[in-house]
Amino acid sequence: MKKGLPPIYFYIPQSQWPVGDMPQIPEEYGDWMSAWGSRYGRGKYDWTLQTYLYLKADGLPCELIDFMPKEGIVIAHRDFLSNNLKPSSKLLIICIKVDRDPHPYAQLQVVQNHQDELLKRSQFLWQSYPVRFWLQSKLIPRDPNRGDRFENVAFFGVLDNLAVELQQPQWQEQLSALGLRWEVVKCDRWHDYSEVDVIVAVRSFDDLNTFDSKPASKLINAWQAGIPAILGRESAYRHERKSELDYIEVASTDDAIAALLRLKNDFDLRQKMVKNGMIRVENIGNNTITLQWYDFLTNVAVTAYYRWCMASFVQQQIFLIRRYLILKANRIKRLFNQLLSIQLP
Repeated sequence: MKKGLPPIYFYIPQSQWPVGDMPQIPEEYGDWMSAWGSRYGRGKYDWTLQTYLYLKADGLPCELIDFMPKEGIVIAHRDFLSNNLKPSSKLLIICIKVDRDPHPYAQLQVVQNHQDELLKRSQFLWQSYPVRFWLQSKLIPRDPNRGDRFENVAFFGVLDNLAVELQQPQWQEQLSALGLRWEVVKCDRWHDYSEVDVIVAVRSFDDLNTFDSKPASKLINAWQAGIPAILGRESAYRHERKSELDYIEVASTDDAIAALLRLKNDFDLRQKMVKNGMIRVENIGNNTITLQWYDFLTNVAVTAYYRWCMASFVQQQIFLIRRYLILKANRIKRLFNQLLSIQLP
């Protein structure tokens, strides 16, 4: 173990530990996920197993475990951490919160959006840090042999994360009238952009919801794939935006249709957006994300670990009690809001 570093673990509980051979290096992860992803689910393993592989390959001494140790630093996805799990006197828990609720007792929380509400409360109680999500594994870019064709419009993602208006037959009919084909890509092909000419990704046309816990992955994947993107008004996309060539933002289905027509009729604009995307993604590679994780763990997490270990028993208990009270208060607030929403006869 490197001098000065406590034990560092990535945790997947035994109940959710994948069967069979798991990837040993980052380059094997994409094939493994393609084979097993539909069985186990993607996000929680992308954030834990994949992160472990990249950091181990980079030389960080760390282990992948299926049990909760008594001491050291443990990193785990929120789905892998039970609500009643509390850190011991020599254990620091890092919850990869992403788009879930924070873990009530984890000392540190990882978020994927600079506008996440938890960051605004970091100075008060929740110590939270934004970390980029990994690029899509084994991504196949748009086939250059498609040339200037502009025919295939696609959405990459879970259907629940697509605006209701874009799930209606009318949307597909409007695109067909323009000579465009609409496809919601299934999860086993989320890496394949070879036949896609443009993506449309809008979670909601409600301008009050900027989805502050979601990442900018769809935009970054589009840059990497060499295709333009038409996106909703989300804070993660806006955080990445440096020019109007990064993506086209839309606020309605009419906006989306207008954006598609604009791109269909302007090959030069499409080329400029593609070239711009290739430049932008150069600075967002997995090597950069690995360095971000390494810096977070060796500086922020290690410092927090030793601070926790040096705290007195009373100080640690006060921390846990405050977290417990906040958890209870949030549950009561949620129940109260549910009761208010009930329509009386």
